[in-house]
Amino acid sequence: MLFLVAALMLFGVVLGTVAHAPLTVTAVMAAVIAVWLGVFAIRERHGRRRRTSVN
Repeated sequence: MLFLVAALMLFGVVLGTVAHAPLTVTAVMAAVIAVWLGVFAIRERHGRRRRTSVN
């Protein structure tokens, strides 16, 4: 329960920051996060394929 409260508080702080940031800054940061998640997904998929073929 404490984890949920902490997560909601952090979520509120992040949303509050985004609400006060200019739209261009928000869009750039969203694009950076999207690219980062995409690269992570590709690396994970590539790593799993490599591991399964070796085993």
